Amino acid sequence: MNINDLKKNPKTAFLAGELERLNTAEEELRTLMTDLAMGELARAELESINTQRAAVLLQAEAILSVEEEEEQFPNEVILEVRAGAGGDEAGLFAYQLSEMYRRFAERQNWAFTILDESKNSAGGYKEASFEIRGKDVYRKLRFEMGVHRVQRIPATEKQGRIHTSTASVAVMPVRKKHILEINPTDIEMEFSRAGGAGGQNVNKVETAVRLIHKPTGIAVRSQAERSQQRNRDKAMEILQAKLEMFKEEEDRKKFSGVRKEQIGTADRSEKIRTYNFPQSRITDHRIKESWHNMEAIMAGDLGDMVKALAGDIGNEKT
Repeated sequence: MNINDLKKNPKTAFLAGELERLNTAEEELRTLMTDLAMGELARAELESINTQRAAVLLQAEAILSVEEEEEQFPNEVILEVRAGAGGDEAGLFAYQLSEMYRRFAERQNWAFTILDESKNSAGGYKEASFEIRGKDVYRKLRFEMGVHRVQRIPATEKQGRIHTSTASVAVMPVRKKHILEINPTDIEMEFSRAGGAGGQNVNKVETAVRLIHKPTGIAVRSQAERSQQRNRDKAMEILQAKLEMFKEEEDRKKFSGVRKEQIGTADRSEKIRTYNFPQSRITDHRIKESWHNMEAIMAGDLGDMVKALAGDIGNEKT
């Protein structure tokens, strides 16, 4: 374990200092061991130093292990919901999915913040993005990514026919260590007035920020914060997470091979779940399991589904 690496980490810097102190003490004792009178005492002290060093290294390993776990499963995600095929009905379904995740977040005591939303004429979502923070948030939501399909009779349907609509969900982990660097010259920035209710700045000053990544055409927007600078920082965080998600998807497509047939692609285009309202049934196609408590699940009771997915898909991927 490298002392310099421990120094750079704020969580282990104090342990690096303790290791340096022990190393210095060891050097002094080894010079004393040449003295016959002090040799025995020095050897006893040396044993004590080795015991202390082992304890410090064990503590450092524990801290780094927790950090590694948090990096793999961060406690912050950007969740994006988009209406797919089905017109206004798809937008209404996208809104319902967003509400389902918001209520699940409440049950988990997670912080749930609307970053940006675009609604259709029926009150549904064309698209929306949210920041969710809390313990195990990515671990529990990572398998929600993909295309969600709904089958039901819309309120506007006069002949009682069942319509099929879709909405896509993306779950992007926000990690402390970035796997790619974004060139500032590749970013185009736009400012506008934020929509929705707000205070003195919102709706009066151009606080909303939209970033376009020119090489990929990916665009993100943030209007949740009250200042332009904070929305700019938040938009940059969303863009970073989205670009890294795309890179991870590309890597999976290159190396997934046979496992793709077993556990799915884990990307945004994969149809993962069907919500059949007439039969009050939700089916996850990846694990071929169904639940019949539709009302409770749409109200945020995702616990059983999350556990089933973590057990069946999670074990395959870890």
